[in-house]
Amino acid sequence: MSTQLSAGGAEVTVDQENGCRISSLRIDGTELLRQGPRYGAFPMVPWCGRIENGRFRDGGTVHQMPVNHPPHALHGFGRDAPWRPAGVTATEAAFTYDLGEPWPYPGRVTQVFALTEDALTLSLGVETYGDSFPAQAGWHPWFLRDLGTGGGAAELSFEPAWQEERGADHLPTGRRIDPKPGPWDDCFGMPHGVDATLTWPGALELRLTSRAEWVVVYDEESEAVCVEPQSGPPNGLNTLPRLVTPVDPLEVSTTWTWRRLR
Repeated sequence: MSTQLSAGGAEVTVDQENGCRISSLRIDGTELLRQGPRYGAFPMVPWCGRIENGRFRDGGTVHQMPVNHPPHALHGFGRDAPWRPAGVTATEAAFTYDLGEPWPYPGRVTQVFALTEDALTLSLGVETYGDSFPAQAGWHPWFLRDLGTGGGAAELSFEPAWQEERGADHLPTGRRIDPKPGPWDDCFGMPHGVDATLTWPGALELRLTSRAEWVVVYDEESEAVCVEPQSGPPNGLNTLPRLVTPVDPLEVSTTWTWRRLR
């Protein structure tokens, strides 16, 4: 089962049964996202990227998550779970997902999609039903490198303040370095908010913004470019925990704004 949103020439398909991911984003009939059940654009929650060896500490307790990308745990559970609709109109939709085993804390995640003729805004909220817990949230969109419109490959433009040095285990070492040229599977710091632009020459420009201060860029595959705004860095449950409390939920949003170039 999927949910369709449309506004002007923009069409969004949300597959709530498969991780509440955007399975399709079309502008004037042109698909922007890599197709397939693992792709589209999925939420990363209750953590983003890798957790070292699948373990994180909360106070004096060490929790072990399933190692789904050995030797680490990758991208949280939200992308694999069915979500429940909480309200749908022609241009907006909300869905919820209840956290539970093997995640050790009860809580609820809400994701909201809001579409206009030239923009899509995504929002994630993480609430606790009881004890405070560390969490992260963000998105992993797989934007097609080539839209098939004849203009060629997408060009990425962004100006991070730093790059997180990546160790041999693909985790940040804790050192901040000057940004290096790609290809990347790397995390960058943007303390004034994520701001990145993908341009498909002669076809479309898409600007991705967020008040989140971290973005992972993954462009090591020929089919797609991933620009992932998130509330903290990879392994952040260990290195930069952000607590969700009964009075302070975790909230993050991103807006994708497009401009036609033809």
